[in-house]
Amino acid sequence: MILTNRIAHDVATGKVTIAYRRWTRPRVTPGSTFRTVAGIVRIEAIDRTDPEQLDATTAQDAGYATLDELLKTFRGDDSVPLWRIALSWVGSDPREALAQNAALSPSDIAAIDALLDRLDTSTPWARTTLNRIADQPGITAAQLADEVTLGKESLKRRIRTLKEHGLSHSLPTGYELSARGHAYLTMTNVQWTSHD
Repeated sequence: MILTNRIAHDVATGKVTIAYRRWTRPRVTPGSTFRTVAGIVRIEAIDRTDPEQLDATTAQDAGYATLDELLKTFRGDDSVPLWRIALSWVGSDPREALAQNAALSPSDIAAIDALLDRLDTSTPWARTTLNRIADQPGITAAQLADEVTLGKESLKRRIRTLKEHGLSHSLPTGYELSARGHAYLTMTNVQWTSHD
């Protein structure tokens, strides 16, 4: 389930507690969690609802100023069931805490080495990408794809693995190293050459 940045932050503050989606069948289950830009959100409940029961109050609970504004977000026609999804904020994304941790132990270094070795096994890209992001913060997947034998979309999916392990961040455009990523390169004396 995807929430816009604004809605995700409003869930985190408690301002938004529900969402509505038109789905042929539920795509989320109560008790499950998912990541947003504002942290981890939990699905508290999901129930089929009648669009006729919506009003200005339910629209505001979903983060919209008016009922009309909420209705405009619905995809699909009236034959597709409407679901009311109760949401709650669980907490910050643990990847953020990991990314901010620059105090790397020898076992942390060894784990990152092993990760990069594994990622580079069939098609070398991880170390090259990590070094280029360090060399040029804000570099895009399209620019990075020119230097590895992967297409842009494939590379974007792979870069998510670096983020999962706290080594990089996504910017509005492009990527940058996290504190953990910088610490790893510094502590392992990895050198890179500027391509500017």
